[in-house]
Amino acid sequence: MTTRSTTPRPAHTWCPPFPVTGNELQVGGVAISRLAQRVGQTPFYAYDRALILKRVQTLTEAFHGRIAVHYAVKANPMPALACMLAEAVDGFDVASAGELSIALDAGMPPARISFAGPGKGEAELSQAVAAGIVVNIESMREIVILERLSQTMGCAARVAVRVNPDFELKSAGMKMGGGPKPFGIDAEQVPEALRAIARSGLAFEGFHLFAGSQNLRAAALLEAQTKSYELARQLSQHAPSAPRSINLGGGFGLPYFPGDQALDIDTVTANLLSLADQAARDLPGTRLAIELGRYLVGEAGVYVCKIVDSKVSRGQRFLVVDGGLHHHLAASGNFGQVVRRNYPTAIGNKMGAADVEEVSVVGLLCTPLDLLADRVVLPRAAPGDYFVIFLSGAYGASASPQGFLGHPRPAEVLV
Repeated sequence: MTTRSTTPRPAHTWCPPFPVTGNELQVGGVAISRLAQRVGQTPFYAYDRALILKRVQTLTEAFHGRIAVHYAVKANPMPALACMLAEAVDGFDVASAGELSIALDAGMPPARISFAGPGKGEAELSQAVAAGIVVNIESMREIVILERLSQTMGCAARVAVRVNPDFELKSAGMKMGGGPKPFGIDAEQVPEALRAIARSGLAFEGFHLFAGSQNLRAAALLEAQTKSYELARQLSQHAPSAPRSINLGGGFGLPYFPGDQALDIDTVTANLLSLADQAARDLPGTRLAIELGRYLVGEAGVYVCKIVDSKVSRGQRFLVVDGGLHHHLAASGNFGQVVRRNYPTAIGNKMGAADVEEVSVVGLLCTPLDLLADRVVLPRAAPGDYFVIFLSGAYGASASPQGFLGHPRPAEVLV
């Protein structure tokens, strides 16, 4: 359960990438109040397409085509956004049949789609084989099912082995590898799985390793990437054929909270290029890949609510907005935080105003958990003003309990 901090709130050092004209935040070149009129409702999520494409372009240019950049659709499965990214990245990684449909509809070639997840149903696996995508195998059970489906359909399922390594990503927001985990096959059991793949006649493609997510320490990422590559190289000796791809996962973090320092991406990029050089010597024909979601889209999104009330309770001012945790669970502190911390926020139509006050911003749900900003200093606001939560491009609408208490869903726009 998330614990509410009672310590003073330090100021955010993170700087929003959106310009301000006059006193209005601009997203995709559109003033926030004009954008709200264009959308036709609040609350809404807005994603700046230019910022997303710039982030992707910066990475792809740095890699010179030597490292494949995949998009993890779970970070933000908005169809329009997926269509845009299908033309910008090297592949999509999906985690359900629903996300697979989004990826295919977006125009990503099936050969460049992979499917991960520890509880894939037989119907989902059937769809994956029929589509011709790569299935990241996470248990011996999946091998048995895929062998049967391959025989029924007359085509060998394309598979990679998701490896649960014997190490974890240090300082990760969520650890997804190392120790007992539901994800992947334990490294020491992978040789047995590879032998079963060979006996089953499945089309072996490579390995997938994902040690953790939301990491801001370059040194920790370098260690995990280097260990992941070396583990995959060793396991390749047991494979039925040389791996075509080794997906080293992601984990690139964003500085959400006060005191966070941005990831040293240049150091991470240099290490990946060094590993690509090593792979060219060790495993000719094998391409390394990274799988990013949050890092590609997180900073390019905002969540926008309208203030509907301003009230004082025993000396503390509350701004009540027409959104809440049912739209943005992460900002409420109930999506992975142990001690609740505030996302960067603003009054979007009063940027830089000198008249400020300390407020708490709450949603319209009838629960004390619906706290979007706790005792933050913001420009003095009134009903009708726009409350903005930054860093909302990833794990926002789709990661929130939108059916809770029966309120309408937020709109989503790509600007």
